[in-house]
Amino acid sequence: MSVNAATRPTRSLVPYVHLTMAMVIVGSSMPVGKLMVAALPVHLALTLRFVLACAMAWPLLLWLEGPPRLTARTWGVMAAQALCGSYLFNYFVLKGVCLTGAAAAGVAAATTPACMALAGWLLLRERPGRRSLWGVACCALGVAAVTLCGNGDAGSTASGPWTMALGMGLVLAGVAAESLFLLLRKTVREPLSALALSSILSAYGLIFVLPMGIPEAMALDWTGVPMRAWWAVGYYGAVFTVAAYLFWFAGVVRVNAATAGAFTGVMPISAVALSALLLGEPLTAWHIGGCALVLGGIWLSR
Repeated sequence: MSVNAATRPTRSLVPYVHLTMAMVIVGSSMPVGKLMVAALPVHLALTLRFVLACAMAWPLLLWLEGPPRLTARTWGVMAAQALCGSYLFNYFVLKGVCLTGAAAAGVAAATTPACMALAGWLLLRERPGRRSLWGVACCALGVAAVTLCGNGDAGSTASGPWTMALGMGLVLAGVAAESLFLLLRKTVREPLSALALSSILSAYGLIFVLPMGIPEAMALDWTGVPMRAWWAVGYYGAVFTVAAYLFWFAGVVRVNAATAGAFTGVMPISAVALSALLLGEPLTAWHIGGCALVLGGIWLSR
């Protein structure tokens, strides 16, 4: 989710509600994603998610806005964005959440603003200020704190500090891919609505995952898939892929960038709380301390 915003302020609470809802949904994708990939292979799960998202978003886009008219360069940039944000981010996060708890994965995924500052420094030579550097350090300490909780997450497929570290490493690889997605967004010159962006990224995401999803679909025993996995797929496709974007961009255009960035702090809180409610994962002092450090890092990096 990008935190770019228009500069016109608002006194209405509506955009704040929209931003909060968007980040609650993004945080909920961690426990819901874990439920989904517990019963379905990752590429097949993503294929089903993008099929559902395209079936919802594209008819609505064509009805409300018509077909998108973009230059060949923009279509290429959007393809690169989808590779980073729609495919690699989701693949790494879903693989990582299988090895670590959804709460820990949510804390790690929340480091995106700090990773953006670091990526801008390394790739675009945008030298960060002292606050941003402290923000990166706080986020790194927060992720390290959660990683040190070892096998304290219920429901992980394996236990031990190395497994936990591998899972967190995969989630952070997804964060790096998401940061590239957001940096690429800056190179798109044409204005794109939230609906158009969600539709195009879903279509490209489907193209990327379909070659791996079809063999997994052919090998799967469909009769053994529990109903909760189908609910998770529906939520991932309809709510996380479509509704979260619509909520975010409905709010982000009415607040400044710093305010929008601050609302990304809702995401790890949502992930930690819903992991406890939906999956029964224990909340340890490591989770609380790591979440607090990441929230501080987000505030410093905005």
